[in-house]
Amino acid sequence: MIEVLMVLLVTALSTSLLGVFLVLKNSSMTTDAISHTILLGIVVAFFITQDLRSPLLIIGATVIGLVTVYLIEVVISTRLMKVDAAIGVVFTALFALAVILVSRYADDTHIDIDVVLMGQVLFAPLNRVDILGISLPYALVQLIITLIINLMFITIFYKELKLTSFDPVYATVAGFSTSLIYYILMSLVSVTAVTAFDAVGSILVISFFVAPAATSYLLVKRLSHMIFMSLGISAFNSIVGCLIGYYANLSISGSVATVSTMVFFFVFLTTYYDKTKKKSIF
Repeated sequence: MIEVLMVLLVTALSTSLLGVFLVLKNSSMTTDAISHTILLGIVVAFFITQDLRSPLLIIGATVIGLVTVYLIEVVISTRLMKVDAAIGVVFTALFALAVILVSRYADDTHIDIDVVLMGQVLFAPLNRVDILGISLPYALVQLIITLIINLMFITIFYKELKLTSFDPVYATVAGFSTSLIYYILMSLVSVTAVTAFDAVGSILVISFFVAPAATSYLLVKRLSHMIFMSLGISAFNSIVGCLIGYYANLSISGSVATVSTMVFFFVFLTTYYDKTKKKSIF
């Protein structure tokens, strides 16, 4: 149970770190698309390697994640479709292709659509690896490495991320490559999603990316405060959801996602009530 909770916590921290900038850039739905379409990259890489633990799976998923972002940007640039429609078209096409490939050619493998969507975090500790003589869940090791990479990226490019999130025009004038920062961010989103969704499922991955960041956005206005608030909220959601799912014999991923949604709406309604009350006073 402790190892399951550790997997959830590290997943929550690594995703919510990037989620702050996705929410600020209005790219939350792009995360939804990436979290599903990376399955295509995993399937194609698996056909090549026949090994579900091969690093090529992460590379393949990252490439498909970037292809997803690029195709969405191309469709939007034509001005024939709005953002939500472009995301819907690209996302469904690539995910449907992945589902067809899995059901037709990989039906006897560990790749399963139900597991992809909901995850099996309780089984995460079963797949283990030895690090310096210590046996650890393989998913936990992957996620810790991903968390460190995400932390390094945000620390090194904090100024650039801040400028491109709040004032991309000024960032361009100042000499920063907004496109480069954006695609690096989306690459990390793809890597984080693929390392997380085998354990927790794509639904919880999306929830981790968006819900804590959106909740903290309602509570604080400074970027640094928003990052730390998002980390705290994601950890709280993980602990409470894990305990509810475990003791109530429910899906842990579903329980954590539900708690995340309930916390968001509680903060949303409280914030809305406070603003309405202040307006009525004045």
